[in-house]
Amino acid sequence: MIRATALYKAFDGKPVLKEVNTTFEKGKTNLIIGQSGSGKTVFMKCLVGLVEPDNGDVFYDDINFTRLSLRARGRVREKMGMLFQGSALFDSLTVEENVIFPLEMFNKTMTKKEKLDRAQFCLDRVNILNANHLYPAEISGGMKKRVAIARAIANNPEYLFCDEPNSGLDPQTAIVIDNLISEITKEFNMTTVINTHDMNSVMEIGDHVVFLYKGNLWWEGTSSEILTTGNKEVEEFVYASELMRKLKTG
Repeated sequence: MIRATALYKAFDGKPVLKEVNTTFEKGKTNLIIGQSGSGKTVFMKCLVGLVEPDNGDVFYDDINFTRLSLRARGRVREKMGMLFQGSALFDSLTVEENVIFPLEMFNKTMTKKEKLDRAQFCLDRVNILNANHLYPAEISGGMKKRVAIARAIANNPEYLFCDEPNSGLDPQTAIVIDNLISEITKEFNMTTVINTHDMNSVMEIGDHVVFLYKGNLWWEGTSSEILTTGNKEVEEFVYASELMRKLKTG
């Protein structure tokens, strides 16, 4: 579980987050949505400690992450997995080496064979077959995303952060990635937080959806509830596309 309490952040005197309060629960896909400039990227960066809030706190279970020393934060970060926009695989490393990388960084007790076995388990879980020794340039965009997910779960994290996981993917592959993230969230009982603008993702896997508007937490609920909020700003976001407008009018 991750809890944000009264998070406030400003840059050059301009508020970007305004007293945001919400809770992201274990075993659920928690989506942060909103228009460009709504504050969702800054919000996620505050959650993982890449940006320091001016006020407010972030709790990981019962630990106040915001108030920890750098060393203590490092111990919490070892429990995090990150799926970056664009996958961010290392071009000079093979698929297998990319997945092993966080184990090399954070796990000092595993033997080389145990790391190889764990990497193979993660690759099998995301359905990457016979590609261990290929390089990122030799695989498709969808495969890169799945390898990135395998890397993100390699260290058996309690918390998984995904930044625009469907960026650059065709609609069919995007659905595969959405379902995979949802499946592993429940399978490993992780607290998963996803930053996205993709309404297909919201409808497919939105167990808990947070809508930010001009730095405010404007609405939160489930994927089914978001279709009938009666909230003007939420509806303008949800029904921005012609397809969603057609679904609304039936």
